[in-house]
Amino acid sequence: MNTPSLALAGGRLPSVGLGFWKVPKHSAADLVRQAIRTGYRHLDCACDYGNEPEVGAGLAAALAAGECRRDELWVTSKLWNTYHARPHVRPAVERTLRDLRLDHLDLYLIHFPIAQEFVPFEERYPPEWFFDPSETAPRMKFARVPLSETWSAMEDLVTAGLVRHIGVCNYGAALLRDFLSCARVRPAVLQVELHPYLAQEKLVRFARENGIAVTAFSPLAAQSYHSIGMAGAGESVLNEEAVRTAAARHEKTPAQVVLRWGVQRGTAVVPKTSRPERLAENLALFDFELTAEEMAAISALDRNRRFNDPGVFCEAAFNTFCPIYE
Repeated sequence: MNTPSLALAGGRLPSVGLGFWKVPKHSAADLVRQAIRTGYRHLDCACDYGNEPEVGAGLAAALAAGECRRDELWVTSKLWNTYHARPHVRPAVERTLRDLRLDHLDLYLIHFPIAQEFVPFEERYPPEWFFDPSETAPRMKFARVPLSETWSAMEDLVTAGLVRHIGVCNYGAALLRDFLSCARVRPAVLQVELHPYLAQEKLVRFARENGIAVTAFSPLAAQSYHSIGMAGAGESVLNEEAVRTAAARHEKTPAQVVLRWGVQRGTAVVPKTSRPERLAENLALFDFELTAEEMAAISALDRNRRFNDPGVFCEAAFNTFCPIYE
């Protein structure tokens, strides 16, 4: 199966990928194999997800079995907050490459525009958010590392051949504009939370006009957040009339309609699922097209509802106020 893709300088980003956030370690390797057999060629990983060794085991098994070739795959990972200082960027990607059993990444992203104090690899990995979780009242500890230093070190990874493309997550237009004014290697991809409740039209347009591909995480909105208390029980874009009406008209599921809305507006999407039937469903987006009226009706659901907001969850879960969007 050839999934449509977004053109980048020197590569193509498959429009539908599989996200590995919250995928349990015990099922990650098998999920990689199932996904590749289903037709996925875009895998979205991160140090902070805590399952890269297991994803790597699945990748190694799939490649050894001839289920795909390495040059057919697009593997993304992300630099964690504690590794922003120049001396820690290359060791961080080298650890990810060892865990994923790869000699290069197709894309490496700065996970958040948040620099935290370094935690040695041998002390705790992944380091997560707390600087010292054994403290009576543990907190995040920030580091004085400018984003330009981190980006310069990311550029060196491209020069060294460890990554093919670099980009950023959770960045707004102002930070992107600053990067573009001084980058030696321009960001290839911006990954942000995008769904009908958070359409981010201006940001998507800014990225497009500057040649930056956009990937939507949490493309089904609240679905990933109910279980961790970050979304209300009634917050489901899948129940919206505009979505359900389009689903009935096209004989598709509401989830397929929402994902189709994402790819039809020119972004890639990386939904997460561990159910085989959902793997196939989430990939089956290219045998129908939403009308202009359907696209507009779904876009009109935008309410600027952000579920993944460090300005909220860091204080609630990590005892530290950490806004980045305001």
